[in-house]
Amino acid sequence: MNFDQILAAIGGFGKYQKILYVWICLPQILLAFHMMASVFTGATPPHRCRENSSSVAEDGTWIAAGLRQNFSLQESQCVSVKVRLQDNHTEVLPCSHGWVYSKESFESTTVTEWDLVCDRASLNSLGSSIYMSGLLVGSVVLGAMADRYGRRFVLLLSLALQTVFGVAVAFAPSFPVYAMLRFVVGMTISGIIINAFVLGTEWTCTKRRMLAGITTDYAFGLGYMLLAGVAYLIRDWRKLQLAISAPGFLLIFYIWVLPHSARWLLANDRREEAIALLRKAALVNGRVLPPSVQVEKCDNFAGQKQRHSAVDLIRTPQMRKRSIILFYLWFVNVLVYYGLSLGASRMGTNLYLTQFVFGLVEIPARTLVLFILPWSRRFSQSGFMAVGGFACLLMLTVPQEHPIVLTSLAMVGKFGITASFAVIYVYTAEIFPTVLRQTGIGTSSMFARMGGVLAPVINMLHDHNPAIPLIIFGLAPLVGAVLATALPETAGKPLPDTVEDAENWDLRTTLTKEDPEMCPDAVLKPELHPLPSQS
Repeated sequence: MNFDQILAAIGGFGKYQKILYVWICLPQILLAFHMMASVFTGATPPHRCRENSSSVAEDGTWIAAGLRQNFSLQESQCVSVKVRLQDNHTEVLPCSHGWVYSKESFESTTVTEWDLVCDRASLNSLGSSIYMSGLLVGSVVLGAMADRYGRRFVLLLSLALQTVFGVAVAFAPSFPVYAMLRFVVGMTISGIIINAFVLGTEWTCTKRRMLAGITTDYAFGLGYMLLAGVAYLIRDWRKLQLAISAPGFLLIFYIWVLPHSARWLLANDRREEAIALLRKAALVNGRVLPPSVQVEKCDNFAGQKQRHSAVDLIRTPQMRKRSIILFYLWFVNVLVYYGLSLGASRMGTNLYLTQFVFGLVEIPARTLVLFILPWSRRFSQSGFMAVGGFACLLMLTVPQEHPIVLTSLAMVGKFGITASFAVIYVYTAEIFPTVLRQTGIGTSSMFARMGGVLAPVINMLHDHNPAIPLIIFGLAPLVGAVLATALPETAGKPLPDTVEDAENWDLRTTLTKEDPEMCPDAVLKPELHPLPSQS
């Protein structure tokens, strides 16, 4: 009896799993807060050079022409233009006395506090890249830790560190300290994203995995929209950072309610703990754990004490091909997703409203995935990436004087790439075998975070040529759409548990195509899976 069959016996998506997904969804709201906070906390409001009393000479021959009420004038943002009355000569000087910022949209941001404008503007994008680098490091370190120490331990550790360091960010005395603290927060976010998703997947039957996985994405979209509202009400960046971080302390009760992954326990030869956990899940679901499980070896995990590493992802031919393609798809999804999200302030529309709609569009995108994904993971992945890429390329044809049209196309691109992002989580978890699932998703997430690191840098190219970011955000998904067609179809298939299962995918699919769907309501065929009669 393999693990999917055990899940079928105790209830593959019963009350126990639904409660688990409530615990998984709550941190997703906070994740959205942290992931998108820099759109508001790091916003650059209109500004101009600051003029002090010494700007006017004692003889009255100099007057300040840079002191203008129109904050949007580009020439007054980084230079002070002074006119000498004697010969009508103008002189352009750097802003030696700092800047004055418009408070129309923000009371304060990291930009206004540390003057991250003009020559120092690149530091703002550098801060976003450092934060994304944290996600990259976290995906590798915490992903590997979870395979060794368990999903539950790393998830709880990540939640605790995210809350503590998130609050600490609000009290950062300088930009370097701010960037360092955000780096740690980024690491913890990877730990939560990866482990929460895998923990839910490993407790869910085959037929319900997709539904359960997308459900957690709804929570992220909700957090995305809520952040726009919270940021609208709290215009000071330190207070906003505190408001989005402090609620993490409320999750301390997770220590008592969050379970281990029984599948992971079996894979790591912790059989007694797994049986006890499965018995508890069966009780909550109103089922009874088959007595045969207590004495039979679980087919896929029996005797497996071998440790696996990331090298095993590329050691064998089929795993190598699939891993490389998945790594690229993750890279592109995050590159375009955050490239569009972080670039929203350049579209000429209300930032709060734009971000709210960007969050809102995730709901229909993920809902569409629910209807399409059961038919095909492979073509869903390919199709949604193509939609995102074409929408970005179409933005090249729209003049800057039409911000509403540009924003609408950006929404379509965000729709496509959001749907693709929802698919890639489910698809990746189904392609990698159990013994490498956490490592595989962690390594994939590492490549994804490389895209996140590059997204702010690519957006900086907008200042040199507005077309460059859109060309990159358009072509990269189209290449991914083609590569996705080379992956195996996983819809309705049992999870592979070993590298051998993954390598022999076609043979394994043929042998198991007559198996029952591993669902709570599945009826196990007696001749294939004999179980004692239940009263």
